Amino acid sequence: MKLEQLPILGWREWVALPELGVKQIRCKVDTGARTSALHAFYVEEAQRDGKDIVRFGLHPIQSNIEKEVHCEAEVFDRRDVTDSGGHTETRYVIKTQVVLGKSTWPIEMTLTNRDTMRFRMLLGRTAIADHFLVDSAGSHVAGKPASHPVALPTLSYQHDEGEEE
Repeated sequence: MKLEQLPILGWREWVALPELGVKQIRCKVDTGARTSALHAFYVEEAQRDGKDIVRFGLHPIQSNIEKEVHCEAEVFDRRDVTDSGGHTETRYVIKTQVVLGKSTWPIEMTLTNRDTMRFRMLLGRTAIADHFLVDSAGSHVAGKPASHPVALPTLSYQHDEGEEE
């Protein structure tokens, strides 16, 4: 697709994470972050059917710790991630479906405690690469997540070691 044909996103958008039971969460579209990140106030590793899984708690609403969603996902990877403050942390990586506007596609997402951050989720550049352009002045340009989204083509992505958030 040519650049001028790509849909536009704002610097913050509404997304849904249907496989995790999250109907709506505000995220920061962060082209400076390689991988997407999701707030998890606890993370527990377990096994199911011989596979590593993580169970974690999420506060999906900014500035609200009373609303909780408890999630479970298969562990896709573990990666060292360096945050914007220069701190490196080993994080679980999950792969899950995201719905943004009328589109849906699978993304990789790290789990980390974002209690002190303004947004409970970052949508990193590998999640949106080749699918969207970002208007840094726009906000909620894609609208609310569609109830019947259209699947985007899956792209293969190779991460770099020691990635930054």
